[in-house]
Amino acid sequence: GNTHCSIYKSVFIHPYTTRNGLDASNLPLFFSVSQGKPIDFAGVDESTARWVQEFSVKPYANPAKLESIDGARYQALLIPDCPGALIDLAHSGSLARILSHFISHQKPVCAVGQGVAALCCATEEQKWIFSGYSMTGPSVFELVRSPEFANLPLIVEDFIKDNGGSYTASIEDAVHVVLDRHLVTGQNVQSTTAAVNNLILLCNSR
Repeated sequence: GNTHCSIYKSVFIHPYTTRNGLDASNLPLFFSVSQGKPIDFAGVDESTARWVQEFSVKPYANPAKLESIDGARYQALLIPDCPGALIDLAHSGSLARILSHFISHQKPVCAVGQGVAALCCATEEQKWIFSGYSMTGPSVFELVRSPEFANLPLIVEDFIKDNGGSYTASIEDAVHVVLDRHLVTGQNVQSTTAAVNNLILLCNSR
């Protein structure tokens, strides 16, 4: 809806609860969504209800408004696999400003699956700031299986190739992660753990 940010529990929980994930990294965590909408978890079952309940009382459970985020205050950025990235983030001026700061200061950035579409917003003087980077994201072969394929506003694979990036992918649903300088990208939700672990390694090496 317009007042809540609905997130499927598997998309949101996976990066934080996997072994050696963000919950175990001792890194301070902050969450942000467009317009600062409250998080409404969808698809919660018995196996994840306890985690959602525990998460709701943590200090970072109330997301900050993306439009008010100052990138200088943060040391790393994670954009998980989220279908809404194609709509809310792929053309976000606020996120473009944050990404520009992160890239110019060589801070770690990680985007996974459909979250990679969020990187498309970052242009400066008509040039994509990730031009020249090697990366991955959902392949056309993965996307075409969705009934919404014909209506997608953006095909990440095509955007990367058309704007100076180097795109690679593995077979559908395979774990595939690309690390180029301080940018980590994962092809799909199955690549989340490997991508997040690379992000943590980058953070710990700074």
